Amino acid sequence: MAKIAILGATGYTALELLKILARHPEAEVTALTTRQENRPHISEIHPSLYGMFDLTCENLTPEEVSTRAEIVFCALPHTASMEAVPQLLDAGCRVIDLSADYRLTDPGVYEAWYGHVHTDPTRLRSAVYGLPEVYFNRIPGASLVANPGCYTSTSIIALAPLVSAGLIEPDGIIIDAKSGVSGAGRTPKLGTLFSECNESVSPYSIGNHRHTPEIEQVLSDLGGKSVEVAFNPHLMPMDRGILCSIYPRLRNSATIDELLNIYRRFYVDQPFVRIIDHMPATKHVAHTNFCDITVRFNRNQLVVFAAIDNLIKGASGVAVQNMNILLGLDQRTGLLN
Repeated sequence: MAKIAILGATGYTALELLKILARHPEAEVTALTTRQENRPHISEIHPSLYGMFDLTCENLTPEEVSTRAEIVFCALPHTASMEAVPQLLDAGCRVIDLSADYRLTDPGVYEAWYGHVHTDPTRLRSAVYGLPEVYFNRIPGASLVANPGCYTSTSIIALAPLVSAGLIEPDGIIIDAKSGVSGAGRTPKLGTLFSECNESVSPYSIGNHRHTPEIEQVLSDLGGKSVEVAFNPHLMPMDRGILCSIYPRLRNSATIDELLNIYRRFYVDQPFVRIIDHMPATKHVAHTNFCDITVRFNRNQLVVFAAIDNLIKGASGVAVQNMNILLGLDQRTGLLN
């Protein structure tokens, strides 16, 4: 039984982690942290967990966490993770970081997109990018796993088979992405108030969304050459889910059946990618760790459609998937119950 800690237990990703870990046969949650000093019970913060865990959230140091847990999910905000992670690793913990602090390999790119100097740059290249569908073989021996972003997971999984095989042009890829409001986190913001976002669809962060360099970094690695995307996110008036409509340019003609077979071969050993004949929808993947993908032609334009639950496959579900790999368990443990 692996002893598990969650740093930053008050957010949506921590809530989903706890729901999954409550039914996980090989995990015991032993520590939860918050910066609040009054040690609230976890059910006060997340009432849906009432009766599931008898744990209080404590303002623990990384050293104190390391005495209680062997695997730590770091659900802290960007820049806060890079303060805690080095101490956790030095204390012998294995860390799955759900922030963006260790996803980018170049500290200069991190500074340009996040506006902060990275204080732990030497670990950026040793951290393993935690997308099992692409980097499964790198994860088992990792001490630090950088959990991918939600938009990035959807986009990369949708494009990886085409980029890896050199079937599409590496530039001019348009990603039209829609996300539920939970993707913005639990902290109140004007744009995510009910009266602001209900019955409204709006684009945001066009040209400067922080997931852009993450998508380009992984796809460039897979394709062996620089890949550039135009990433256009939209906020949707729904709780959860991501749907991406992606427009790459094929280098040579191909049929839908040929392309779907390429996807099926690429993901043959990946239990959470479903290559489907019908159109994906966010309701079909809600509360699951699945990514549903299909392709279509609109006249001569190839369109790849992909859907995930942004809180599960886009965050907490893939984090547990990574934990299972670290522990030598079946990837599906706790995720298909």
